[in-house]
Amino acid sequence: MIKASNKKTLLKSGRLDQFGISASVACAIHCAALPFLITLLPLWGLGFLAKPWVEFSMIGLSLLIGTWSLARSYPKHKRIIPILVLITGFLLIGTGHYGFHFLEAVLIPLGGFTIAFAHLINWKYARNCAHH
Repeated sequence: MIKASNKKTLLKSGRLDQFGISASVACAIHCAALPFLITLLPLWGLGFLAKPWVEFSMIGLSLLIGTWSLARSYPKHKRIIPILVLITGFLLIGTGHYGFHFLEAVLIPLGGFTIAFAHLINWKYARNCAHH
């Protein structure tokens, strides 16, 4: 019988960072590919992917996972770099949405990949601390 304290869950392991990487990359790909595919989406029955609520849901999910994951890992590794990279990613997304609209197609996907990179850095720091 396995003790409950030995079970690895999504919320207690590096899987949260892995999920965050996946969500952020999916967001970045969605934002980068959408301008090219927007005319084809209705033909494939995927027109809803062009709706603003889909994009804001992906951003919200990335924000929730990123904040939760990095806040849980910071006390272990005490390194601020993943948090700064995460903030930079969200600043890029915000700048693309609300600032330089002519750079939106570049800034938003770059922000998504930057957020994924923050998770990768955090995951590596947390993994190295677990071995010591």
